[in-house]
Amino acid sequence: MPASPPKPRLTPDQSALDRLEPDRPTQQRKTQDSQPLQPAPAATVVLARPGRAGDGIEVLLLQRSARLVFHGGHWVFPGGRIDAADFAAADSPLEYPAARKAALRETREETGIRIDEDSLIHVGHWTTPPGLPRRFATWFFVCPLRQAAEVRVDQDEIRDHRWLTPRQALLDAREEVLVLPRPTRITLSDISVYDDLEQLEQGLKTRPIRVFPPDSEHYRPAESGCPSLRQNDGEGLAQR
Repeated sequence: MPASPPKPRLTPDQSALDRLEPDRPTQQRKTQDSQPLQPAPAATVVLARPGRAGDGIEVLLLQRSARLVFHGGHWVFPGGRIDAADFAAADSPLEYPAARKAALRETREETGIRIDEDSLIHVGHWTTPPGLPRRFATWFFVCPLRQAAEVRVDQDEIRDHRWLTPRQALLDAREEVLVLPRPTRITLSDISVYDDLEQLEQGLKTRPIRVFPPDSEHYRPAESGCPSLRQNDGEGLAQR
């Protein structure tokens, strides 16, 4: 009797996908799979603080549980879906003000850190490509932290955290010490050119917004209540 072929090794995302909602009716799954999945609006925050050596900057990365469908086991910035409470807190039906409130809430829920909305700097917008089990249209913000803050993770959805310089995080990803989703990796690359929080804040306020895909129909700043101008240059960047 011929030997059974070896089973392919699963990545964290594939493994989680195999466990996706096993109790969902088959017919419902087929119906959803046959229709384009619209991305849910979301917000992500890059928390940046002065380096422990007294120079440079460090950013906070969180490790998601491997059992999660979306980026399971990966290292990401704090963030999540925009919900109805965020629109209520913003007192606006527009997505951008709600995204800012979601950024505050998700940071508090995932890290225990309370941040100031006035410190948020809009730096990007990423839409998950079609064909994945979860899709998000995510507003990216950077928040400089000038005072010490204790990180508390729930050890459930978030398993661990690290403060790393952007360059060290990128090096660790290249050496497969940790896994970074593409938006996280490129955002780290974008901010790795700054030497301290002052440079970071000043530079980001004039730097073009990174938009993916460059012609994203889900990034409509004027309609969303965002003061940025969308002048796409074809490289995933939109001028502020």
